[in-house]
Order: sequence, then structure tokens, then C-alpha cells
Amino acid sequence: MADEVPQPLNYIPEVILKKRKNNEEWAIRRKLQLEQKVRKLKSDSFVIKKPEQFIREYRDKEMDLVQMKQRGKRRAKGALTTSESKLLFVIRIGGKSDMHPRTRKALYSLRLRKIFSGVFVKANERTLEILQKVEPFVTYGYPNLKSVKDLIYKKGSGKFDNQRVPLTSNDIVEQTLGQYGIICLEDVVREIASVGPHFKEVTSFLCPFALTKPEKALQGKKKRYNDGGDSGNRQDHINELISKMN
Repeated sequence: MADEVPQPLNYIPEVILKKRKNNEEWAIRRKLQLEQKVRKLKSDSFVIKKPEQFIREYRDKEMDLVQMKQRGKRRAKGALTTSESKLLFVIRIGGKSDMHPRTRKALYSLRLRKIFSGVFVKANERTLEILQKVEPFVTYGYPNLKSVKDLIYKKGSGKFDNQRVPLTSNDIVEQTLGQYGIICLEDVVREIASVGPHFKEVTSFLCPFALTKPEKALQGKKKRYNDGGDSGNRQDHINELISKMN
């Protein structure tokens, strides 16, 4: 039987071999990094609370409920006469473990689910009644046209197809609000600033504004703004805070 001719081995360039080795080493490093990250997240999230902490949080919540009921008994009509503006901008500045579920529910009714989020609302008795109940956790005031325009153009986003979409073009505005004659961002600004007939539809389309934490502008005090704190009605001074958080 004749000797078989040996087949030549497949030649793989050295460059490819080095690349494969580097890819394998990178994959191993990446896997180890992800495993370490997962372990760190689990260790950070697992915090054992002391009994004293549970008691303190419970007392804070019950105290907040009592204070919320007392604040709700105040008359809110006087606040309407402090300015001719019908527009308010409300910013959530606090509220975590020290907040009673009823207070949280009132904040959620204003769509303020996150700290340093802001919304436009109409200044009426019902809104002011809610604001008084959640006063330690919010600050609000009367935004001017410049603040309204800056917020919508810089931080504005809307709900489109059940998604949060930045307002970078007029197409989304026209598709969503065109039936009300609102076809561009300038129309949105005008409708908000003037509290027009379709204010409710426009504010429902706009997502709450995700603001940045201001440096030294908020001190974490629950006292009213007029008493040297952060919360409550700032009236026209809200524009200064908006410029720092926008």
C-alpha cells in the first residue's frame, strides 16, 4: 500500500492567534468585573436596620400624618390673592422614609414621584389644598415666561407611544397635540404660560421635569421659605431656583 501523502496543516496567521488570545483574556476580565459588580450591589443593598431605626421611621411617619392634617385645615384662599398668575411650578425637594403613605399619595397625585422633579399646575383652590398638605416636601411659585420657555426647551420631554421622548422636534408635538391647534414647541410654551384652554392636555403630554440638584440653593430644611427654610411658596423667587436647577 502506497504511503499517503501528508496533508499540509492549516496555516493561521500569528496576528489572528494573538487577537484570539486577547479577546479571550478580555472576556475573562469582563466576566470577573461583572461578578464583582453584582456581589458589590448585593452587599450594598443588604442593610440590616436596627430596631431603633424602625421605631424612628414609624414615629416620623405618624408625626407627618398629624402635621399633614393640621396643614390641611388652613385656609388656602389667601394664597390666590398674592399674585395674579394662574400658573404654578412645583418642585419636590424631599420625602423618603419620613413621609406618611397619605403624603406620598398626595405627591403622586401631582406626578411628583422623584426628588428634584417639577411640574406645571394650575393655581386653584384644589391644587393649593394639596400643596399645603405636602408643604414640607415641595417648594413652588409663579414662573415667568422665560422660566417656562427655558424649562420646555432645555428639559422638556413628552409621552409618545407610552415612552418618554425628548422634545427635540415639532413632529411629536404636532402628532400628539395637533388636534388642539398646538403644533410646535412655541405653542406649548404659550399654552402653559397663559394657562390656556388646553392646559390640561398639554401638561398631561409633558413628563415631569427632571431637574438637577442645586449647589447651596437648598439647605434641606423643612421650614417655610419665608421663615428661612426651603419649602412652601416662594412666589416670584421660584424663577431663581429654576435657573439653578435647569
